[in-house]
Amino acid sequence: MWHALFMSSILFTFAYLFKKITDREPNKIKYQFYFISFYVSCYMLALVMWPLFLFSPKNVRNCKWAAKILKHVTKIMNLKWELRNGEILAEERGAVVVSNHQYTLDVLGMFNIWDVADRISAIAKKELFYVWPFGLSAYLAGVVFIDRYDPKEAYKQLQVTSEVMTKNKTKIWIFPEGTRNKNFTKFLPFKKGAFNIAVSAQVPVIPVVYSPYYFINPKKHIFNKGHVIMQCLEPIPTKGLTMEDVPILIQKVYEKMTAAYKELSKEVLSDLPPDYAYSPVG
Repeated sequence: MWHALFMSSILFTFAYLFKKITDREPNKIKYQFYFISFYVSCYMLALVMWPLFLFSPKNVRNCKWAAKILKHVTKIMNLKWELRNGEILAEERGAVVVSNHQYTLDVLGMFNIWDVADRISAIAKKELFYVWPFGLSAYLAGVVFIDRYDPKEAYKQLQVTSEVMTKNKTKIWIFPEGTRNKNFTKFLPFKKGAFNIAVSAQVPVIPVVYSPYYFINPKKHIFNKGHVIMQCLEPIPTKGLTMEDVPILIQKVYEKMTAAYKELSKEVLSDLPPDYAYSPVG
């Protein structure tokens, strides 16, 4: 009897969850399901991949193989990623890639274009290293972890990273806002770390702008079908620049990315039907 009740309760729970996830109307379970799917996929892949990464530890190409698998989570989330001016990322050279940061889904966007960029690594906060097995797998795949609360140690780590970037013609991807920005109207101020690296190594800065995630509204638990444009802007050279020029460089990149973001916002929002109720919120 108890066994039958237990099985019935499990079947009822699954049926309820399935109904909520497939429901066309927004709801909390459906909203969280998409993010959990991404996190669980990352966890499971990390669990399988990290022993394989031991054969070539800290090789940035390891990320490429992981990205080939993880990018398919996009299909579950019903998202479309569109890369523009991808030839800029494809060119073999050392460079610092900077992009705006809205959600953890930005990483999924990176996975979808990793084939184009090829030799690329990312900077992540040190706390993520301790989220095992993901942190270990990321470390073995060449992700660089820095301690945001120890500027001197972070600077030393970034110096080593810039040397590897120049020698191996590797691109380093950094979110200069430093944290996720939920304000769809403007960027957060850019931190100078990414630009210090670029000037120190005398490599170009490549801005990559994500269009706004108009299809997500956490307050209303909305996660609709979405289209995200990732637009590469022309590289900004740093040859001949010194550390004194970093503030001007930051301002230049910030203005170019802001202008591109505004244009992308107009484009993606103008394609929405007039009765589309779920627009970005700050």
